[in-house]
Parts: sequence; C-alpha cells; structure tokens
Amino acid sequence: MGRSERGSTSDGGVLGPETSDERLMLAFQAGDARAFEALVRRHRTPVFNFILRFVGQRARAEDVLQETWLKVVRSAGEYQAKARFTTWVYTIARNLCVDSARKESYRQAASLESPVKGENGEEGRALADALPDSGASPERGAFNARLRPLLERALATLPEEQREVFILREYSGIPFKDIAEVTGVSENTVKSRMRYALDGLRRRLAELGVDGDLAEDGRTVVG
Repeated sequence: MGRSERGSTSDGGVLGPETSDERLMLAFQAGDARAFEALVRRHRTPVFNFILRFVGQRARAEDVLQETWLKVVRSAGEYQAKARFTTWVYTIARNLCVDSARKESYRQAASLESPVKGENGEEGRALADALPDSGASPERGAFNARLRPLLERALATLPEEQREVFILREYSGIPFKDIAEVTGVSENTVKSRMRYALDGLRRRLAELGVDGDLAEDGRTVVG
C-alpha cells in the first residue's frame, strides 16, 4: 500500500484520529492540505460555539469563524510545535471576536434566545437552539434542555472578560493555564474571573427560577 493510500502525512505519520493537533499543524506547514482539513473537521464546531457565544450573533459568528481559519492558513508559518494548537487557534478566534466587537458602533448583548430569521425572512429556532450540540449524557438531557436557554440568557449578562473565561472553560474544556495564554492574563486572574462568573450566573439563574449550584470543577452546567 502506497503513501497516498495509507493517508500518510508528509513526515511519515498517519492522518487519523490518533494524530495530534500539533503534528497535523506541522504537516500542514510542510504542505499537506489534508492535515489542515483534518484540523478544521476536528475543531470547527467547538470553535464556532465559542465564537457564537462570544459575539451573540450568528452571521457575525460565521464571518469570524471564516476569518479564524483564514488566519490559521496565513499564520501557519509562525506556528511552533511547543504551543498547543488549541491554545493557538482559540487565541486567534478570541482576538478576532474582540476586534469584531470593537468595529461595531454599538455593544448590545444579543440574547441567544432571540429567534433567528431564516432565508425567507421567517423567524426560526432560537439562537441557543442553533448551537451545535456536543452531546449531553442521557441522565442530564432533560435537565440541560430546561437549563440551557436560561444559562445562555444569564451568560449574556456577564462582563466580557468573565464570559469568555466561562465559555472557554465550560463549553470548550480549555484548562485554566491555557485560558491564561489565550486571554493574556495570569492563571490566578483567570480563576478569579471564573469565580466571579459563577457567582454572577448563580444570582442571575436564581432570579430566573433555577435552583442548584454551579460547580467550579468539571463541566457540570453544560452538555
């Protein structure tokens, strides 16, 4: 079986689910376009979810997502293997989200429950429902179905620096150390922002009639 049939990367590795992000990125640097396609397939949905929750508007989120992957292509030569690919790509996405927000003439927190207009102008599903679902465990499904739209509404009320930390930690599963790199602040600051975010969400959810605690450890509030 030849190299093309086995799906090998230019450095002799195999393109597959076991291939690390970093190895795929190095293969793309070496000219293997398939490695970039594999990275997009692997990370498109979680990166889009992060962007959508950050900017709050689907059209803008799709634009920022496209800009993110274009930036990955244009900056591929700058990537170094010592950096985790996820940290690198979320840093790019986060900076583009901030730039997009700054370009707006107004900063209104768009509710993720606002109906999304379809191509024919009719109102469709709520924006929160349009988010790709990573799949909740069966025993949490019913609870999350009730909590999710309320959590999205509460999340939109948080200060930007708290919201982005919560999204990266809870929705994208990024470690605090990596979030610090993405946001350009210390790990202690990240943890402090996470605590403030959790406190703010608890208060807002209580106002919305949701009982129970938000845990700081693990992804216990999203599915």
